[in-house]
Amino acid sequence: MATPDSIAHYLLRDVKRAVREFALIEASDRIAVGVSGGKDSRTLLELLARGVEIAGGSYEVVAVHVETASAGLPDQRPALKAWFEALGVPYAIAPLELPADECLSLECFRCTRLRRKALFRATLELGCNKVAFGHHADDAAVTTLLSLLYKGQVEGLAPRREFFAGQLTVIRPLIYVTEAEIKRYARARGWDFPPELECPRQADARRDKVAAFLASFRPREREQIRANLWRLSGDRADDLNGALKQQEDR
Repeated sequence: MATPDSIAHYLLRDVKRAVREFALIEASDRIAVGVSGGKDSRTLLELLARGVEIAGGSYEVVAVHVETASAGLPDQRPALKAWFEALGVPYAIAPLELPADECLSLECFRCTRLRRKALFRATLELGCNKVAFGHHADDAAVTTLLSLLYKGQVEGLAPRREFFAGQLTVIRPLIYVTEAEIKRYARARGWDFPPELECPRQADARRDKVAAFLASFRPREREQIRANLWRLSGDRADDLNGALKQQEDR
């Protein structure tokens, strides 16, 4: 059975490739890693915590979790605090600020918007110049398809995007990594995600429905679909297709 370190070795190759091709991380960066508590953001934090192995120079990482208990959602803080401390990674818990007239429960889009706002605010307050999200290759494909189906336009996930006149840069270091590889790492790490900590609205989310649709295709078909969707969104489809093919062959 593959060990977490051996799987991380393969994941880091794809992370370092994305970092190099899209100029995602530079020495001296201070990066806030958005950690929701799921497998994607946990994997991202553990990989980025390796520091110099990725960027060729030292940089800082701070884990940032936006609490959602105030919105009636599961409280991830106890489990995440223990995990952050075990990793030895500095962390911050950002409050989710809800308007006085906010109607609960939050719709998925509204919840995402409020959490993103809280994360950006915390990132700047912590003196970070970049914030890293755990979006992977399958997320990029799903986002493009969602945009086509529900907006009638092509809009993907950019590996790198600047906000506030360059004051803050969003990066997605897992953009060349498939969800299957992340699940493999999570299993090797023995991570447990109790049902009571899952979002109660998850099964109703449009994103999950589209993701389930893409997952219904055979691996080789999914590989081509992902590359085609990246091509539509203007990203590096040929490079992504090659990277994913290598992963399918592992």
